[in-house]
Amino acid sequence: MKRRFPSLLLGLLLLPASPVHSEPDRIDQATTKGTTYLISKQDKRGAIRETDAHETAITALSALAIAATGNLPSDHTPGGEAVQNALTFLLAPERQDREGYFGAKDGSRMYGHGITTLFLAEMLGMGRDADQDATLRRACQNAVDLILRAQQVKKRPGTEGGWRYTPQATDSDLSVTIWQLMALRSAKNAGLVVPKDAIDAAIGYIKRSFKDTGRLNTPVGFSYEISQSPVWSTAAEGLLALQVCGEYGCKEVAATSDWLLQNPPKTSTSWFYYGTYYYSQGMYQRGGEHAETGAKRSSEVLLPLQEEDGSWKSTGGSEGNRVYRTAMAVLSLSVKYHYLPIYQR
Repeated sequence: MKRRFPSLLLGLLLLPASPVHSEPDRIDQATTKGTTYLISKQDKRGAIRETDAHETAITALSALAIAATGNLPSDHTPGGEAVQNALTFLLAPERQDREGYFGAKDGSRMYGHGITTLFLAEMLGMGRDADQDATLRRACQNAVDLILRAQQVKKRPGTEGGWRYTPQATDSDLSVTIWQLMALRSAKNAGLVVPKDAIDAAIGYIKRSFKDTGRLNTPVGFSYEISQSPVWSTAAEGLLALQVCGEYGCKEVAATSDWLLQNPPKTSTSWFYYGTYYYSQGMYQRGGEHAETGAKRSSEVLLPLQEEDGSWKSTGGSEGNRVYRTAMAVLSLSVKYHYLPIYQR
């Protein structure tokens, strides 16, 4: 059965007629320019990249951003064709090893493996034909199985349920864990075999990283490692991940979202683009005032940073190259559309 973006299809049916001379929406303009930039960086193999580094992971992240603005791989449009070409690149036999691992070939390790698996899971059922659908499902299940095996490796006390940079790692951190958890949740939603216990164990690890000291001017949220203190970006990470797994009513989500409501994204923040992606999507999941404020603050800080060519400029804080920044910015702004199943409430 073909898997579609229900919100996209419904939105197209209900889209009101617009005046011919209406001013284009600034977010629509920005995401269109951003996706056009990403498409321009795609090579003949289907890879989307600025450098050779981590090309599997960056291609998957960029294609996820293009798809998040409503481009289906079956669409005969530049965006749809770019997503399809990215799928072809990622499903090439040399991208994934015999263990199901995507993180070895390009050196992106488990971090990149989680991103790639998430993208493939979101595309399940949308291949160009039955053969590609079968290849996609097989590759995605193998990638999921690798994630599950890595979770079962004996971990340092307190870090059980999570992941770190290699499949053999004996400890965990929040950032790597959340990409694996998002991938597992997406795969489970799409009908792949993902034990509930695996998701529950990851949720447990994330909750153990939560801290609220009650002290004034001290971040409330989740920490990169359980022995550390929260920072803005990791607080936002945990907020999105728990809600994607259905933990909408837990105390950790309530406290973190309230703290983020008073602490919007700032360009001076370390990991600005990374954190803003999680902030935008996580606050949307919370709904109400949090969603409205999150969308407003994200667009206010991101729109002025877009370059004329559609890419996003550096703010100087550990943000990778232009392709990475642009993909993250588009994913942040795409909260307006919520086309991809993983980002829907």
